[in-house]
Amino acid sequence: MCGIAVSIGNDERSFIETALATMTYRGPDDSGLFRQPGVTLGHRRLSIIDVSGGKQPILNEAGDAAIVLNGEIYNFKSLRAELEQRFRFTTHTDTEVLLHLYEELGPACLDRISGMFAFAIVNKGRVFLARDRIGIKPLYMGTFEGQTCFASELKCLRGCTDLREFPPGHFYTHDGGFVRYYDLPTRQPYSLSLEESFVRVRDLVREAVERRLVADVPVGVFLSGGLDSSIIAAVMRSHHDQLHSFAVGMEGSPDLAAAREVAQFLSTTHHEYVYTREEMESILPEVIYHLESFDAPLVRSSIPGFLVSRLAQPFVKVILTGEGSDELFSGYHYLKSITDSEKLFSELVRITSGLHNTNLQRTDRMTMAHSLEARVPFLDPEVVEFAFSLPVTIRQASGDGIEKWFLRKAYEGMLPDGIVWRTKQKFSEGAGSSGVMESVADQAISDRDFSEARAKAPVEIRSKEELYYYRLFREHFPDLPPHLVGRTKDYTPSPR
Repeated sequence: MCGIAVSIGNDERSFIETALATMTYRGPDDSGLFRQPGVTLGHRRLSIIDVSGGKQPILNEAGDAAIVLNGEIYNFKSLRAELEQRFRFTTHTDTEVLLHLYEELGPACLDRISGMFAFAIVNKGRVFLARDRIGIKPLYMGTFEGQTCFASELKCLRGCTDLREFPPGHFYTHDGGFVRYYDLPTRQPYSLSLEESFVRVRDLVREAVERRLVADVPVGVFLSGGLDSSIIAAVMRSHHDQLHSFAVGMEGSPDLAAAREVAQFLSTTHHEYVYTREEMESILPEVIYHLESFDAPLVRSSIPGFLVSRLAQPFVKVILTGEGSDELFSGYHYLKSITDSEKLFSELVRITSGLHNTNLQRTDRMTMAHSLEARVPFLDPEVVEFAFSLPVTIRQASGDGIEKWFLRKAYEGMLPDGIVWRTKQKFSEGAGSSGVMESVADQAISDRDFSEARAKAPVEIRSKEELYYYRLFREHFPDLPPHLVGRTKDYTPSPR
């Protein structure tokens, strides 16, 4: 996990140098630059693979092509075995494998790689950038003094005009623009029995977790005690003599109790942290600075995300998390009200397609704020393809309509029943801090102030809590276009 910055158009280095300095926390281990006429690549490195030898940018054998990568290519070892017959490798990194694969296949290399990534390659003045299928790794672009600029975070593009997000599932060339290379799968024929489907999802999730254990540094798991993180922890535990798990919450929170139960069941080395209302208030400006959003549900869930990342940082450098499961397997309460299968399928596609602006943005920013790499097994392409092949009726098909029914049944008997059938809670609810900031905002903002500010704001402000976050957001980012901020649909402010 790292940070990248790219400029195309002239030899001005000030943008790259400023961008790299802005996101030091994304890659505190090293930094580097590569220049060809009209193109500069910059990189901040968090060393995960080939710790001593993987400095970026990485060049090809002739020295006329270079790459910077943010992310991980999980199948790089098998790809390297193919490429070693035709290329000479100077590192043991996934990054160098990707460079040579691009030299051989061009944009078609994207069909061969499994991973999370935002990367840029320059080859004899020609530039190629790409972002992974779902948008696990961030990338943005803008214009600065005649340059087309790209960076891993929006704050690196201050001073740029025409700010945009680099869309997931696309690649870009400076002479051809954007090309889509991936779409979420559409409905497919379903031929497996229910029992066969349970076996299949367990196999796919296990393989996805195993792929994400490849690292030359310690790997741990965020363990909320919910179904998704508990599944991941259980798979990881079979591969680790000592697995570090991490949980946070307010005193008496459901997540802390459930996480302890799972940690004891799996015999993990468990770490927990209890936080207070005062601490939530004190870290909020820093959370919003890193998150780059004022969306109320996203900020609220980012507070425990920030704290659990801080808790994990002294022990591990890579973290596995459960993001994506709720979108793939119909895990949100509001989805139960959608009884038409076509409409439910469309909504699952919509929220999965929007993850890059919601939960994935939170996960990336909160972990990277503490120089951690987060990996998300449920969003492995094979798991995604399988999930979208399932009839939506069996994703939540129990008599009482419990969310994520299919996944619960698949893991029944493999985890404590109280965990498998635990009622779904949002991160902030499980951590016990759901209404805390809402109360803070209520005290800080009068009804009149809210009404006046809401009328003047260039974007919809849905509650006093969101206005409270919006004002902090504006202190950090006075010129950032609000339309770039993703909005969570599943949010209903409390009645006043």
